[in-house]
Amino acid sequence: MSDDLCLLSAVELRGRIARKEVSPVEVTRAVLARAERLQPELNCFITLCGDAAMAQAKAAERQITAGEPLGLLHGIPFTVKDIVNTKDIRTTFGAVPYRDNVPDNDAVAVARLRAQGGILIGKTTTPEFGSKCLTDSPLFGRTRNAWSAERSSGGSSGGAAVAVASGIAPLAVATDGGGSTRIPAACNGVVGIKQSNGVIPHSQVQDAFGNQTYVTPTTRTVADTALMMQAMAGEDPSDPWSIGVPAPDYLGLAAPRGDLKGRRVLFCVSPPGRPVTSDVAAAFKASLDRLASLGAELEEFSGDGFDIEPIWRAINHTVWRTRFEKLAADHQNDLSATFLKQLALAAQVSGVDYQRAMFERTALFRRVQSLFARGDLLAMPTLTRSALPIDQDLFGTIEIDGRSFDSVRPHWFPWTMLFNMTGHPAVSIPAGFGRDALPIGLHLAGRFRADAELLRVAALFEAASDLLGRWPA
Repeated sequence: MSDDLCLLSAVELRGRIARKEVSPVEVTRAVLARAERLQPELNCFITLCGDAAMAQAKAAERQITAGEPLGLLHGIPFTVKDIVNTKDIRTTFGAVPYRDNVPDNDAVAVARLRAQGGILIGKTTTPEFGSKCLTDSPLFGRTRNAWSAERSSGGSSGGAAVAVASGIAPLAVATDGGGSTRIPAACNGVVGIKQSNGVIPHSQVQDAFGNQTYVTPTTRTVADTALMMQAMAGEDPSDPWSIGVPAPDYLGLAAPRGDLKGRRVLFCVSPPGRPVTSDVAAAFKASLDRLASLGAELEEFSGDGFDIEPIWRAINHTVWRTRFEKLAADHQNDLSATFLKQLALAAQVSGVDYQRAMFERTALFRRVQSLFARGDLLAMPTLTRSALPIDQDLFGTIEIDGRSFDSVRPHWFPWTMLFNMTGHPAVSIPAGFGRDALPIGLHLAGRFRADAELLRVAALFEAASDLLGRWPA
C-alpha cells in the first residue's frame, strides 16, 4: 500500500487527502521510505529531510482534523534541487566548498509551495552550480538514470527528474539555464517545463535583467505541472520580469479539453549538421502524427540559423566566470576539472563579445516571434538521442547512431538553449521509447507568456499517448 501511494499523482493525492481517504502522515512516511530504499541505487538526493518532513506532515494532519482551510498542495511531498535556497536546510549547489551552507531564507518559489501546504522531503542532486547536462559532482558522485543504471540522468536537474520518475515524490523544483529541466525530463520520461520569463519569480539570480535561468516544475503528469505552476506563479518584487504578470487559472486552462483544430504547429527535426538517431526521428514523426490526429495543421520550418550554442555559451560562461572566478582560485582542488575548464573558456570572451551575443539574443527573440506570426506552436525533439552513458564526459565525444561527434551540447540538445535566451515557454513531454527501452521526449514551445495554452496542448498529447502506465523496473 505504501508504494501505491508513491505512484499516485499530486492531483490524485490532493483529492484523497481532502476527502480524508489518506493522511499526509501516511503519504510522507511512504515517500521517505521509498527515498531511503532507492537512494543507494539512484543517488538522486544530497539531503533527505525525514524528521522535518514528518513534523510538517503531522501539522498538516492536525489542520485537516481541525477543519482548517487547505492549501493547493496540503500534505503533498515535493523535492527541491540543491541549487535553490531552502531555509534551515543545507543548500550545497552540488559543490564541495558549499557542503555546509545553510540559507536563512527560502527562495520565493519554495516559500510559495510551503505556503500552499507542500512538504519538503529532500534536496536533489545537481552538478556544481548546475553547470552541465550531466548530474555528477565531487560532492556526491553520479546520479543514475531512473530506467538504466548504465545511463546518465541528464542534467543539471538530474536528481529532480529521477526522484519523480522513480515514484519517490510527485513534485520537484528544478532549474533551467539552457535545458537543465527539459534534458533530464526527456532522459527519464517525465514532464519538464521552462516557463515564460517572469511567470515564476527567480529570487536568487544576480543579473535579473539579463537573466536566462529559471526555477521550474518537474512532474510525471501535465496536470501536476499545472498544479505546481498555480502555486509558484505570480509577481514578486525580487524579479523585475515578474511584475505585472498575472497568474491565470493553470489548473482549469491546462486541462486536456477541446482539440487542436485551427492550430498550426511548425516543426523542425534539428538544425543543419545536428543529426538525430533513427529512434528519435521515428518517435518525432509519430508525435507529429498524434498532433495532427488532434486536429493540428503541420508545417515544417527551416533550422538554418538556429545553431545557437556559441551565443548561449558567450553569455552563460561569462556569467559563471564573474560569479565563480574567485571561488575557483580559492578552492581549485575542491572543484571538478570540467567546471574549471568551463570557467576558463569564458576568459576568451571580451566585453564586446558578450554584448554582441546579447544583440544576437535579441535577434533570436524576434526571429522566434516571426515564427509565431505563422504558427501557434513549435515542435522539435527534446534531444537528438536517448540518455548518454553514465560515465559521459562533457568534453568527450557523443555517439549518434554509430557516428561520433566532438561536442556534447550542440549535438545533444540543439533546441533547448534557444528558449532560455528568448524567454518563450517550452516543455518536454514523454513521446515514447527507443530500441534501448529508454525514454524519448517531444519538445513543444509556445507563444510568449502563453504557458497555460502550451500546457493544454501538452495535456492533450499526453492523454492521446497512453504512456503514463509505464514505470521504471
